Amino acid sequence: MLLRAFERAGSLLPTAKRYPTERRIRGWLEWRRVHAADAVIVSFGKSGRTWLRVMISRLYQRRYGLPEGELIEFDNFHKVDAAIPRVFFTHDNYLRDYTRAGASKDAFRNKRVVLLVRHPADITVSQFHQWKHRMRGHKIALNRYPAPDDNLSLYDFTMGPSGLAKVITWLNEWAKGIDTLDNALVVRYEDLRADTENTFRRIADFLNADATDEQIHDAVEWARFENMKQREADATSSSGRLKAADVDNPDSFKARRAKVGGYQDDFDDEELARIEGIIAATLDPRFSYVQVTATREATP
Repeated sequence: MLLRAFERAGSLLPTAKRYPTERRIRGWLEWRRVHAADAVIVSFGKSGRTWLRVMISRLYQRRYGLPEGELIEFDNFHKVDAAIPRVFFTHDNYLRDYTRAGASKDAFRNKRVVLLVRHPADITVSQFHQWKHRMRGHKIALNRYPAPDDNLSLYDFTMGPSGLAKVITWLNEWAKGIDTLDNALVVRYEDLRADTENTFRRIADFLNADATDEQIHDAVEWARFENMKQREADATSSSGRLKAADVDNPDSFKARRAKVGGYQDDFDDEELARIEGIIAATLDPRFSYVQVTATREATP
C-alpha cells in the first residue's frame, strides 16, 4: 500500500527523476526492514521464493493456529504472535540505491540470512515469462527491463542485458558476499526440489522454528507444485503473490513449471551451447552450477 502511494506520487516527477527516486525510497524501506528483521530470505527473482514462503507460512500457521489463506509478509505473523519471527524476503535489488554501498552485503551482517539460489538459465527463462505475462509496466521501467515487445524471443531476452548476464552478476556478488556474513545458510533450489523435506528441515532449524517432523511434512505437502497451482487457479489465497494473471495461460501462473533444468527444453543445440558456455566462463563455481549443468540427450 505504501509503495503504491510512492508510485502515484512519483508519477508527478519527470521520468529522469521518477524511477531513481523510487528506487532510493524502496531501498530505504528495505534497509529499515533488514535492520528490524529476525531473519532474511534473499534470492534473485524466480528462484523458488514463493514456494519457500508458502512452506514457511504453512509451518507457522500449523504451529500457532493462524488462518491458512495468508502468507507471511515480514511482520504480519509476528503481530499476531510475538513468538513468530519477523522474516523479510528480498531480491536485494534496491538496497544499494539507498546505501550507495554497491555490492557490499554489510547491511545483512548480524542477521540470520538464508540465500536461496537457482541455476541462472532456469531463472532467466522464468524471468522472461514473468516479464512477458505478469510484470506491471511500472515495474518493467523501474527495474530496467525491456519495454514489452511480443517480437523479443526468449533467446534474445536471455542474451540481453536483462537476462543471463544480470542473473550471473547477482549470483557472483553473493558468492563473494556470503562469507562476510556472520550467520548464513545457502540453499540451492535444485536441492530443495530433490529432497524437499530434509532441505526444508535445514531451513526451519536455521530459523529456530522448533518444528516437528509432522509439521515439516505437512508444510511440504501443502506447498507441493500441484497444490500451489490449483490454489492459484482457484484464487483461494488472500495474497496477490499466488494469483494467476490469466488462468487460461499456464505461462502467466506464478507456479509455472518448477522444473529443474527446464531451460534445456527451450533452446536449440547451438543456443544451448552458447548459454552454457557463458555460464561456464563467467559464473562463480561456488554454487556448483558449472559442474552440474545437465546434458540434453541426443535425439536420433
